[in-house]
Amino acid sequence: MDKTDDFGLSCSGGCSLKTGVAENIKNLKLSVQNTLIGRVGIAEHDGSITNLFFAEEKLPAGIERLETEGLHEAFRQLERYLAGSLKAFSLPLAPAGTPFMLAVWRMLSKIPYGTTVSYRDVAAALGNPFAARAVGMANHRNPLPLFLPCHRVIGSDGTPGGYRGGLALKKWLLELERGAG
Repeated sequence: MDKTDDFGLSCSGGCSLKTGVAENIKNLKLSVQNTLIGRVGIAEHDGSITNLFFAEEKLPAGIERLETEGLHEAFRQLERYLAGSLKAFSLPLAPAGTPFMLAVWRMLSKIPYGTTVSYRDVAAALGNPFAARAVGMANHRNPLPLFLPCHRVIGSDGTPGGYRGGLALKKWLLELERGAG
């Protein structure tokens, strides 16, 4: 039976939002593959996706390199998304962060494909319209970019803002979603 986790993402067997797994890297499994956007690493813990790493990011030492069914499915969905044929991920996610970060990331999962919102909009939705900079920092620390679409958050003046994967990638992702939407 499919259930919906705290991020609004469907997964079989019921999901729950797990926290703190990133600190325990010895139990993480990692797969690295070439994608349409370059080399990407995806990590999982106990069947839930915990991290996505871009090519220019240093991978944490001590992570076991292993191909699991969950990692295979994450890459399969990522490839479909990057090709423009998938608009919503259905993966069990377990990002690690503070309660505020988790609240921001939960909001990211609710931003529809092909649309953008401002950092201020996210802050206001969380009940504090003056927390736009804190929202930006939470976006920067998002361990699951793409899966939790922080690229859909832009400046209130329409400028793209920053992105952990680089500004060129953020612009490319926004164009992909506009063109395929």
